[in-house]
Amino acid sequence: MALKFTSLQEFYAHGFDAVIDVRSPAEFAEDHVPGAISLPVLDNNERAEVGTIYVQDSPFKARKLGAALVFRNAANHIEQHLSHHEGGWKPLVYCWRGGQRSGSFTWMLQQIGWRAEVVEGGYQSYRRLVHKAMYETRLPHRLVALDGYTGSAKTEVLKRAGALGVQVLDLEGLANHRGSLLGDMPTPQPSQKGFESAVAGALMQLDPARPVLVEAESNKIGQRIIPPAVWDAMKPAPRIELQVPAEARCRYLVEAYDDILSDTAKLREKLGPLRAHRSGAVVDGWFEKIAAGDKAGLTALLMAEHYDPAYRKSRAAIGAEVVATVEASALDEAGLDEAAARLAAVMAEL
Repeated sequence: MALKFTSLQEFYAHGFDAVIDVRSPAEFAEDHVPGAISLPVLDNNERAEVGTIYVQDSPFKARKLGAALVFRNAANHIEQHLSHHEGGWKPLVYCWRGGQRSGSFTWMLQQIGWRAEVVEGGYQSYRRLVHKAMYETRLPHRLVALDGYTGSAKTEVLKRAGALGVQVLDLEGLANHRGSLLGDMPTPQPSQKGFESAVAGALMQLDPARPVLVEAESNKIGQRIIPPAVWDAMKPAPRIELQVPAEARCRYLVEAYDDILSDTAKLREKLGPLRAHRSGAVVDGWFEKIAAGDKAGLTALLMAEHYDPAYRKSRAAIGAEVVATVEASALDEAGLDEAAARLAAVMAEL
């Protein structure tokens, strides 16, 4: 009988050895249960072909073709990917809505002797639980926001504090973005659903009885919107301000953003639209630095004329309480470690 989960906490505490997603690669790429293994029983083209036959020709023909493809692909997975498992292996399987794909694959696994079960409602039931946790429920965690000007290495300090035992929620890491105008990463961001799954999965691993450190952000990281439950908890969160001299911030940004600063065409594309907000003369000054290859000069201007004013405006609008400050005179390895240690000490007192 299919297993029914009534909460996200219950889902993540499933107790199975592995979670197997048998949907197509495209479905898996858009979103999936964190940690799930992708073993599609229909690839993208096969799924499209079966669907077309179902709608345009005959449901019976579609089911017949689908069954042949599902069992053929399932046999291949068993032979190539799962053959090393012993008899007591216990996998949990899901497809789009807990129907024929997951049911057929689970049946095959059970016939072998593995203790496989299927998720009732499949991915759709999981997605409803994520939506409930991220959109309809108040976050049970107590958030503390790490604040500071762009270039203060907040993300790096947050990660190092996490290594010291602080509970952290790395939203930029989960969104695969550096959280600023020039924050694109070489690889794409996850889908919005994928981002929400990653955030929900990370939160489920954190103890609500202890504070959680999160980087102060706007409500968007690149093209990904912070889920409402998290954003509602972030806005009033007490803040710890990371204070770093402008010169140190500039050096850090030049190194951390070298990939973007080296792509002059992309720089112009990103900065050009700011004429409407920072004036044509200001943007022309940036473009002069780009043409001259002056990365440090451009970064200093962007800090003074764009990033820092935007930070001050955002902070004034939110008006959150600053409960502590952490100073870092430099952002080299020693400076980052020292800032993380100071931050961990502050968090231990909250």
